[in-house]
Amino acid sequence: MADERTFVIVGASLTGAKAAETLRADGFTGKIILIGEETERPYERPPLSKDHLHGKEGAREKAFVHEPGWYAEHDVDLRLATRVTHLDPAARTVTLDGVDELHYDRLLLATGSRVRMLDVPGATLNGVRYLRTVDESDALLEHLRTATDVVIVGAGWIGLETAAAARHHGANVTVVELADLPLQAVLGDEVARVYRELHEAHGVTFRFGSKVASFKGSGTLSSVVLDDGTEIPADVAVVGIGIQPNTELAVDGGLAVDNGILVDAGLRTSAADVYAAGDVVNLDHPLLGRRVRVEHWANALNGGKAAGKALLGEEVTYDRVPYFFSDQYDLGMEYSGYAARDGYDRVVFRGDPSIAGGKAPEFIAFWTKDGRVLAGMNANVWDVTEPIQALVRAGHKGTAVDLAKLADPDVPLDKLLD
Repeated sequence: MADERTFVIVGASLTGAKAAETLRADGFTGKIILIGEETERPYERPPLSKDHLHGKEGAREKAFVHEPGWYAEHDVDLRLATRVTHLDPAARTVTLDGVDELHYDRLLLATGSRVRMLDVPGATLNGVRYLRTVDESDALLEHLRTATDVVIVGAGWIGLETAAAARHHGANVTVVELADLPLQAVLGDEVARVYRELHEAHGVTFRFGSKVASFKGSGTLSSVVLDDGTEIPADVAVVGIGIQPNTELAVDGGLAVDNGILVDAGLRTSAADVYAAGDVVNLDHPLLGRRVRVEHWANALNGGKAAGKALLGEEVTYDRVPYFFSDQYDLGMEYSGYAARDGYDRVVFRGDPSIAGGKAPEFIAFWTKDGRVLAGMNANVWDVTEPIQALVRAGHKGTAVDLAKLADPDVPLDKLLD
């Protein structure tokens, strides 16, 4: 008997595409409607600040989740350049572009996030850029290829990856950051210092404890003015001060929202038959024992797969260890786990994290609390994600390890829990 249900997915993103893929792979034969505001088919975001921004050949096409014909071949109704403007959970409808009403039997909100805008004089000048979409990455790549002076506003992951790309293209780079170190809120002082030294070794200038007062130029950016009056020449300024979840549709539908759409471990929202996944959700995380909103690629990927199963009525417990990665110059890293800045008491290093002769180090850092591993980051050390995540899972469940052995490279990571 044919399945006559309609599953609507709002957000033609990695999360949305993976949910649709999972539905078909698991045998759903009903209607799937995948709706996105952009004109491009679903794509992954990491290449936008990594390979594509470096100008690596083929990187743009590799970012797309599926080949152009996949959606038609799998009977997925992909509607691009379309905005969902209203949600009525009681009637089980969404409204498209303020006009067309669409019924759903089950709904997935994968609306993602948008960049935080910097509201200062001159913010609309040509040359002040943001990086979130593939179109923005295309435009920024072309600008970096000819830029002499680049200012990066914000020393987070996007800011630092963009700084590395700008140096790759030969520009002078200044990073303006309000904190005392790059990535300080995410990594803490101990590991943040590694990234400061790494970028300084590649010629990047940091202006810590500073913020932008204005952008100057006559139609086109010529300089960035800091709050202490310092004026920095700039052909391009890239603002990377974080993202915020797109919760407007959820709010419109009366769903519970607090720094994201509130979902349980089964990705269920407060409305019947409405699910949410990706970086728009504030998840009641079973492993971490707290609510978290994870803004990274792996969450979009795995959350989409889990959401597809949840839409089918499978019992889902989404308890993935948070994971992300970054490539900057010759330093590649993977981070697994969760350690709030005030939630750990010691960082244990396995290997020397010092920059030596301008060369990136090889090490693993562990954020620990009372001997429990809460998070681990492997830098230029590979094929260790699985044992690190095992240590993180054990740590968040209350199991401590011997920290001396944790620091000893001669002790295999997978033996620490024996």
